[in-house]
Amino acid sequence: MTAAASAAGHSAAMDRIYRRQRHVYDLTRKYYLLGRDELIAGLAAGPGARVLEVGCGTGRNLILAARRFPSAHFTGIDISTEMLATARANVARAGLSDRITLAEGDATAFDAAALSDGTGFDRVFLSYTLSMIPDWQAALSQGARALAPGGRLDLVDFGQQERLPAPFRRALFAWLARFDVTPRAALPDAMSEVAAAQGLAGAFRSTRRGYAWTARLVRENGPPTGRV
Repeated sequence: MTAAASAAGHSAAMDRIYRRQRHVYDLTRKYYLLGRDELIAGLAAGPGARVLEVGCGTGRNLILAARRFPSAHFTGIDISTEMLATARANVARAGLSDRITLAEGDATAFDAAALSDGTGFDRVFLSYTLSMIPDWQAALSQGARALAPGGRLDLVDFGQQERLPAPFRRALFAWLARFDVTPRAALPDAMSEVAAAQGLAGAFRSTRRGYAWTARLVRENGPPTGRV
């Protein structure tokens, strides 16, 4: 299967899953997508900073981030046209269409230069995204390549529930599988590989007894393009 065919198949699958769910997505996900708001609060996106969310879904995270950092500009991409329809409506309703740009895009192959006017992004973040992308390692690598000098990638996603009871882990993983969600056990190794390949500094942390994993990649060779 070609990369284009794979992306088209993934897009269609996401549209099927979220065609109806998108209307109640934010209401239901707040109870188990833990760590999103801490990630947003820690973005530290200062005046002029360019921020990209990969897999922006309904736009919920972008709206919160834009309100918290009013001098930054935000871009969101998603492969699901259904989710983007909801995101555009939510962003317009929030009065933030002038500061949040939305675009359809494949997390593994988006054009960072075109989205950022050639400068790259000072912040890239992924919130419970990699667990839904078939070629998630490519998405992680692509997100890191989108960083401007001095930029930083932050992510949060499902961990391996390593310090939680085994029955809870089995039940959660079985339920997530119904939505094509697979927690990525190899994430720490993938982070190290991307950091080594692209000359980045990396950090990884397990939180909430392993319920969520957070990670960071930093491109240290130069100042950020925004005053962050």
